[in-house]
Amino acid sequence: MRTRPEVDALLGEAWLPGEVFGAIIAATVQINMTRGMVEGSTASTKWPQQRRISLGRDGSLGVAEYVIVADANPPHCVLTGVQLY
Repeated sequence: MRTRPEVDALLGEAWLPGEVFGAIIAATVQINMTRGMVEGSTASTKWPQQRRISLGRDGSLGVAEYVIVADANPPHCVLTGVQLY
């Protein structure tokens, strides 16, 4: 799993609560384990490789956005953004 620099910077912020940090890490694990096809994720109608997953219980913490790069060698996912509530 790769992350954009903006996501790396967010994960390094001292103010980020542990619950939010843990939810982002849990999401990345789910994305990796399912090769991007996380149950409950939503896809963009225009770009189905762009997907979103809820963070926290029932999405209470926010949304993570990622892209499935299936045609790369090796195929991988990139966590492109995190929107916190």
